[in-house]
Amino acid sequence: NTRSHFDAQDYMESGTPGYKGTKDGWLNRVLQAKQEKDASPFRAVAMTQALPRALYGKAPSVAMTNLADFSIKAGIYSNNMKGGFEGVYEQNVKDTLGETGKETFEAVNYLKQANPSQYKPENGAVYPASALGRSLAQIAQLIKAGVGLEVAFAEMGGWDTHSNQSAGQNPAQGTLANLLRDFSTSIAAFTTDLGQRMDDVVVLTMSEFGRTARENGTRGTDHGHANAMFVIGNSVKGGKVYGDFRGLKSDKLYEGRDLDVTTDFRDVFAEAANKHLGTKDLSGLFPKYSATKEKFRGYLG
Repeated sequence: NTRSHFDAQDYMESGTPGYKGTKDGWLNRVLQAKQEKDASPFRAVAMTQALPRALYGKAPSVAMTNLADFSIKAGIYSNNMKGGFEGVYEQNVKDTLGETGKETFEAVNYLKQANPSQYKPENGAVYPASALGRSLAQIAQLIKAGVGLEVAFAEMGGWDTHSNQSAGQNPAQGTLANLLRDFSTSIAAFTTDLGQRMDDVVVLTMSEFGRTARENGTRGTDHGHANAMFVIGNSVKGGKVYGDFRGLKSDKLYEGRDLDVTTDFRDVFAEAANKHLGTKDLSGLFPKYSATKEKFRGYLG
């Protein structure tokens, strides 16, 4: 219901469209709903400079730009604080470290020794040398390292293609095509790299809004209204569209120029939270909205 990047992003990540007073993010609420004793401090990791809105909240989350920097910081902290991360974690839980915690820090030490920059993907996967490609490669490494990761966040920007969206008459070239190529090859490399581990992984993509269905006067597209979300994983009943696509005729478009919204994004989020992350009680997941299993689209088995 808005064409503002900032409002729309806030609404999707908080899970409360039209309301700006929500303090935490929807993914953090998922973590809050499933409190675990001796939970790994790496339950939620964002490969970003700052913590994304979706992970704001009481449940601990970590933001880092890359694992190599994180390892270096771990070394710095261990020289200046009691027990390094063990000391920090111990203070946070006000108790001695449980077995899970010890295993986590062993995993961090393993990452330091493994040298993240020398990571070798499996199954012939080739990640593009882009920010998204690097982020997903490092998330794959965290999954394989067994640090207790439950939720991971990666992002890519550059989609605000108001002008010269494509190169001439060839839609396979130009700004948008290059962005889509990076997006798709990064995700393809991630799923190839993880292979059978994709039994336990679901990739869900989101954007705050799409682009107009009508081209503007500078060979680009302006802020749109609806978009598509992709879901990838071995538990996904894939190969089909679960939304209601009404076509591109003017009378089917929102305000005559946009795709219309036919699915509430919270229903998509709620299905992933319930069927994949194990959130049994959906009542507190989205304030001001009743998320129920009856509203699921059925994309997960």
